[in-house]
Amino acid sequence: MSRADAGNATAVYRPLWTLGLLRSELLTTLRRRRTLVLLGVLAAVPVLVGVAVKIQTRGGGSSGGGAGPAFLGQVTNNGLFLVFTALAATLPFFLPMAVGVVAGDALAGEAGAGTLRYLLVAPAGRTRLLLVKYATVAVFCLLATLVVAASALLTGALLFPLGDLMTISGTSIGFADGLLRALLIALVVAASLLGVASLGLFVSTLTNSGIAAMATTVGLVVTVQILDQFPQLHAVRPYLFSHYWLSFADLMRDPVYWHDLIRDLGLQALYAAVFGSAAWARFTTKDITA
Repeated sequence: MSRADAGNATAVYRPLWTLGLLRSELLTTLRRRRTLVLLGVLAAVPVLVGVAVKIQTRGGGSSGGGAGPAFLGQVTNNGLFLVFTALAATLPFFLPMAVGVVAGDALAGEAGAGTLRYLLVAPAGRTRLLLVKYATVAVFCLLATLVVAASALLTGALLFPLGDLMTISGTSIGFADGLLRALLIALVVAASLLGVASLGLFVSTLTNSGIAAMATTVGLVVTVQILDQFPQLHAVRPYLFSHYWLSFADLMRDPVYWHDLIRDLGLQALYAAVFGSAAWARFTTKDITA
């Protein structure tokens, strides 16, 4: 084989090897009992919310008025609103907690189990392995969000009527348009979790203990959301990754209000760039033999 042929073969082999590594990493992550439990809890939240609303309104009572998650009062009129309500209920804690657990364990779990050094023996290199790990966590962000949305849609269809729905602006849109907006909201929520994913991956490079990395990431998520509640920190709050999380509700306006949505996505991109770079700097210089 000539040198050119060998180079071409290597160029083809490496992307295929990367895809194989990504597929293997996804399957390994999704088969873990911890991951399945997390997805099960996420799927159960919309069911519990839907059943609670159904019981509360069975005798003609109110579904909660202004209390509870966003869109809760509209669930009884249209089951599709349960999707928006479930995402609003899970986004502050359940979804970021699940992402923090998966991201925190991504590298620290491998290091603690002694398998990280064997992964790096393959021709992936540290940078490629880090990208595969981050891609896996990003896929989990999307999967976790879709699990909540799908569970809420199914529960809403079984317990409540479906049909045209009213936007926040007071205009009526068709059910198909509502489904499209529900999908867009799910995608925005998944993207809103990328900041947590990047932070968790960075923490995962700092320790060889998966439990410590998971606990630290979840603790940081809780701390940031507590700080976001203090008006005295108004100068800092717009830079906290959770500040614009609930801006997905603006997709239910007619026309859509994009200002906070763009700020949210831009902030997540900033966190991904900063903590992704920090994770790369740490991981590429880390002594994995220790």
